[in-house]
Amino acid sequence: MKKNALLACVLSGLAACWCATAKAQEVYWTSSGMFGPYNIQVSIPGYPDARDILVTVSMFIIKHPKGVVVFDTGNNVAISDGKCKDYWLARSCDFLKPTQKPADVIDRQLEKIGLYVDDVKVVVTSHSHMDHVGNIAMFSKAVHVFQKKELYQGWWPEKFQGRETPGTFVLSDLSAARNYNFYEIKGDYDLFGDSSVIIISTPGHTLGHQSLNVKLATGNTVIMTQDALAMQENADGYVARLNYSVKDWTASASKLKFMRDLEGARLLFSQDHKQFEAGGNQWLK
Repeated sequence: MKKNALLACVLSGLAACWCATAKAQEVYWTSSGMFGPYNIQVSIPGYPDARDILVTVSMFIIKHPKGVVVFDTGNNVAISDGKCKDYWLARSCDFLKPTQKPADVIDRQLEKIGLYVDDVKVVVTSHSHMDHVGNIAMFSKAVHVFQKKELYQGWWPEKFQGRETPGTFVLSDLSAARNYNFYEIKGDYDLFGDSSVIIISTPGHTLGHQSLNVKLATGNTVIMTQDALAMQENADGYVARLNYSVKDWTASASKLKFMRDLEGARLLFSQDHKQFEAGGNQWLK
C-alpha cells in the first residue's frame, strides 16, 4: 500500500512538472506590414462576393524555457519604405501594395519586446514564399526548421507555381542563408520534446507547408495556420487560388479544423486582417 502511494505521488509530481513545462509558452503576434487593398476573389476565386480586403503578413515570436522561436520572418527588409520594386517584381509590388516600414521588420519587432536576433534559438518557416521566408538571413546563429521537401520547393518550384525569380519564390531570400544550420524534417515534429510547440505538416499551399500548434501559459492552445488557412473564408470552405495541390490543401485544412475542435484550440490565420486587428500586436492569452 505504501509503495503504491509513493508511486502515485511520484507520478503525480512528474505529471505536474510536465504540465508546467507544456504550458510555459508566451506568444507575441505581429506583422510584417500589410498587403492591399485588393479584391478577395483574386485570392479566393470561388468566393461569391467581390470586395476589397487588406491582408496581414503574420509573424510570431514564442518564448519557451528552452529558447526563443520565431515563426516566419515576413517580407525582406529591402522592400521597406516604398522600395519594393528594387527587390521584388514590379507586377508583384503593383498588385500586393506592401506597406512595410523598417519598424515592421522582424528584427525591430523583436526589439519592441526586449529581444534581439541573436537571442533567437530557432526559426521555423512555414513555407518558402517571399512573404514568409524573407528575412531568414538575419538569423545566422539560429537553427532553421523546414520541411525538407519545402527547401527543394523553394530552390526549384514546380513550373506552374512560377520559377521566375524574384517571383512568388525569391531565390535570394534562401541563398543568403544557404550555409546556415537547417534542420530538415519530414512530417509533424515536437520541437522541444514537451508537446508545447508542435510543428504540423500541412502541405497543399506549397509542397512542404507547415503550421504550428502552441500551448500557452494560460492553458489555452493556439494553432498558427499560416497559408494552410490564410483567412476565415478558407476555413469556411472556400479554396485559396495559389496552391500546389487542392487535394492536399483540403486534407490539411480538415486536419487543422479537427485539431481546433478536438483540442479546443484557436486558429490564427496568416492573412486575416480583421482577426489581426482584434488580437495582433500583443501577447496572446
